[in-house]
Amino acid sequence: MPKHVRKGDLVYVTSGNDRGMTGKVVQVIPEDDRVVVQGVNVKKRHQKPTQLNPQGGIIEKELPIHISNVSPVVDGKPTRVRFEVRKDGSKVRVAARGGKELGVVRGPRKGK
Repeated sequence: MPKHVRKGDLVYVTSGNDRGMTGKVVQVIPEDDRVVVQGVNVKKRHQKPTQLNPQGGIIEKELPIHISNVSPVVDGKPTRVRFEVRKDGSKVRVAARGGKELGVVRGPRKGK
């Protein structure tokens, strides 16, 4: 299944404890269908002292959420995503709300 969000996209969280929040996608984990969004699903973890962090303590960490619970933001509102193939053979992501192009998935195909 094609992924509707990419690293760097601004997304809106549609369900879960952080519903209604927006943030930037920091990481996409395709094998688990999950994304890490900046400032969303932040949990506190108790860290043991290590050589890198000799003090230890409580750190805040952004944990992944399922990719189906986020939607890209276009003009301040969440939107669904369509995939279109252009005449030159390139595949692009297009916002269902307004038809704005979100990014190129695949470049132009070499003609026969």
